[in-house]
Amino acid sequence: MRKNFERKLQFFPLPVLIIGTFDKDGNPNAMNAAWGGQSDTYEVSICLSDHKTTDNLKVNDSFTVAFATEDTLVESDFFGIVSGRKVDKIKKSGFEYVKGDYVNAPIFKPYPVTLECKVKLFEGERLVGEVVNLSVDEAYLDKDGNIDYDKCKFISYDPVKHTYRRLGSIAGFAFSAGKKLMNK
Repeated sequence: MRKNFERKLQFFPLPVLIIGTFDKDGNPNAMNAAWGGQSDTYEVSICLSDHKTTDNLKVNDSFTVAFATEDTLVESDFFGIVSGRKVDKIKKSGFEYVKGDYVNAPIFKPYPVTLECKVKLFEGERLVGEVVNLSVDEAYLDKDGNIDYDKCKFISYDPVKHTYRRLGSIAGFAFSAGKKLMNK
């Protein structure tokens, strides 16, 4: 038996994305955005309503996308519940940042993985960015120089229970697990 919910969208997992921008005076801002993801090989799409971040995007054509972690949960949630128009969120969080090497946007040091993006399209509430660099703190790389996702402890947003969930261990191998059915 199944239960119908009609027009109710509950998509999971939703990454907890931290969008970093500079304002016209070079002051950093961060916002928490859950409605976003990869939309092409080198492209991210994010839905944003009216915020300090959208103000900043109108004067600066670049931004960063960091992935929230269990270790940054408190600050990441704070970035989503407080307006950057009213509070200096970076000062309040105590987060250090550097300017991106490829874009004019902040990279917040506590986040292990950050995408540096140029605005490709910004219409209505839809932001599309071209990824021009992936920046990773070397402490989060494995012995082969790749991102060690277990070390990162990324979190996702659960829209049903309004909680953050840590992403778990490997469940299977892509482009391999399904081969069991190929000769069946």
